[in-house]
Amino acid sequence: MSIIQQIRDKAAWLVFGLIALSLVGFLLMDAFVGRSRLFGGSSNVVGSVDGEKIDYVKFQKQVTEREDQYKAQGYPINDMMQQNIREGVWKDFVDEVVMSKVYNQLGIAVSDKEMNDMLVGANAIPDIKRSFTDPQTGIFDAQAAASTINQLRTIYKSNRKTDKNYEQAQRFFEEGIPQIEKARLREKYLALLSSSIYIPKWMAEKMNSDNSQVSSINYVNTPYGSIPDSTIKVSDDEIRNYVDRHKDLYKQEESRSMAYVTFNAAPTSGDSAAILQQLMSLEKDFRATTDPAAFIARSNSELAYFDGYVSKSKLQVPNKDSITMLPDGGVFGPYIDNGSYILAKMIDKKTMPDSVRARHILVSMVDQKGQPTLDDSTAKNKIDSIKHLIDKGERFDTVATRLSDDGSRTKGGDLGYFTQGQMVKEFNDFCFNGKTGEKKIVKTQFGYHYIEITDQKKFEPAYKIAYLARRIDASPETDQTAAGLANQFAGESRNQKAFDDNLQKKSLQKLLAVDLLPTDFSIQGLGANRQLIRWLFEGGLGDVSEPYNVGDKYVVAMCTEINHKGTMSAAKARSTVEPILRNQKKADQIMRKIGTPASLEAVASATNQQVQKSDSLSFSSPYIPNVGQEAKVTGSAFNRQLIGKTASYPIPGNGGVFVIRVNNIGAKANYDTDPEQFRKSQQIMQQNMLQRSVTEALRNSATIQDYRSKFF
Repeated sequence: MSIIQQIRDKAAWLVFGLIALSLVGFLLMDAFVGRSRLFGGSSNVVGSVDGEKIDYVKFQKQVTEREDQYKAQGYPINDMMQQNIREGVWKDFVDEVVMSKVYNQLGIAVSDKEMNDMLVGANAIPDIKRSFTDPQTGIFDAQAAASTINQLRTIYKSNRKTDKNYEQAQRFFEEGIPQIEKARLREKYLALLSSSIYIPKWMAEKMNSDNSQVSSINYVNTPYGSIPDSTIKVSDDEIRNYVDRHKDLYKQEESRSMAYVTFNAAPTSGDSAAILQQLMSLEKDFRATTDPAAFIARSNSELAYFDGYVSKSKLQVPNKDSITMLPDGGVFGPYIDNGSYILAKMIDKKTMPDSVRARHILVSMVDQKGQPTLDDSTAKNKIDSIKHLIDKGERFDTVATRLSDDGSRTKGGDLGYFTQGQMVKEFNDFCFNGKTGEKKIVKTQFGYHYIEITDQKKFEPAYKIAYLARRIDASPETDQTAAGLANQFAGESRNQKAFDDNLQKKSLQKLLAVDLLPTDFSIQGLGANRQLIRWLFEGGLGDVSEPYNVGDKYVVAMCTEINHKGTMSAAKARSTVEPILRNQKKADQIMRKIGTPASLEAVASATNQQVQKSDSLSFSSPYIPNVGQEAKVTGSAFNRQLIGKTASYPIPGNGGVFVIRVNNIGAKANYDTDPEQFRKSQQIMQQNMLQRSVTEALRNSATIQDYRSKFF
């Protein structure tokens, strides 16, 4: 076989496999769509990390490539998916800058010899090994891998963009190789971190001994709830001082909040009745048609016609039992499903396998972009020759490995088990209508396949059903009425006072959306509308928007809060800090009341509480039964200096002030613990914790400027 043919056989699958490495580790998802103006001037910078700018064109290129990867896997690229992709690509750029600096500082690099070993050596990465391993012998053919990669290098360096293999070579060297290098650099860095963690034997023994300790105490708990909140005042200055002392805990990103009112544009009962009447006017013709595919297309049904069978166990529709009982040509409905009125017509039924296993050999006629690469006559002659080889006795898997243009060639053409609808129609029909052991040449949009059905299982009834659907949408009149009300409200409410006054006059409900970020695209409880969020960040405090259409509502919003990046204001932090400071003040009052405790009984009498008991408190857990998490209290429970004392000092806890009496401190036997195994498990646990947290810590320490919201 020619070397170029080897490239055709190996390279496409290899390149996709290598690119998939970009989804490994911490290099994952984010993207950007659209262009805008930044700081009043034209800019191609979507952000910066420690002063290193992130270029829009480069950023957008990765977004598009990642979207294409998801599309190729059958994922819909909706608003949420786009947002996830954007966020992931952004994190990739940030992490790449941050980690590159760390690698340079530590002198971590990947040598040419090391890269060669990962491509064609004994330590070749799994994707390359799978691509160049003989399925019969299981032996990795390093020479074939090297030959193919060298040919790709020659094509790439030649810069012959007209060469049909140039795009594969370009992706291999511009995307695949860099991703291999990044993955290796991260592997080395994490190995270096892991090696820095060591737990000596004495520490493991001490940890094991501590964790086996148990304590028995009596205690009095004076809960903070015994003092009314209304009697405790917390000033803004007190909150501000607390935040200043704990700035790391009260950092915030740029965000804004808004109040909004909605005007319902959902379909009315009259709209629903009109849609139902439209559907019923088609029932007679739908029942009579002998060409359901053409009828459904002509009738603009919300559901396209699926010219295939669905097994009963996979059929997921309302009224399933009634529909499957229909005779051929029978119609059921109308019924409502997912916001549409639907008529279901039984076209045919038969017993079919639930899943099929098959193998195939493909003679491809198109490239990855669907462009023709081989004429029909040549492809047909080639697949006929392949069939002839197998008819003469050559092994199917051997021929597939050598001659198939599909990635499954590495497994001898085996596709594993698949269900109805996973394959293109022509391929699917043969596999589910044929019999186990049957072989056939089948032409699809990809080229000619020589298919063998190797197994069929779980035979059950399967149905071909046509669905005629009409979505229940609002009429133009309904939509115009809601839009008119929203416009009237917006026009009369151009400031905060007018907004609030009109809410009251018109008996409208005021809704809130808090802490929205500049790059958000969806508003919790409302839905997706990027334009509304962008308006929020372009305006000022108290600004009122024009109506925005969100789902089946029109929304008029008012900016109620602007939070700048940095430390929270006292007003913003009050909701979380006030309960802390209030409890501190309550604790002071309770401790003054308790004074120096003479005994638990005296404390109980002074605070009108009861003496309670808790046995078997564990040193390894801060939990007290029927009380909750109280780390200070459980810590004091293991203070041996308190043994024999009638009462401890007052202990301000999470839920109240405690006074305890330590009855005894002992240990429970731990027969199942292997000291060395315990040491190793603790070491591995700490290594894993470090690996998970290091990237986030490095990212938080970097100076990051994010301008993405200016571009879309």
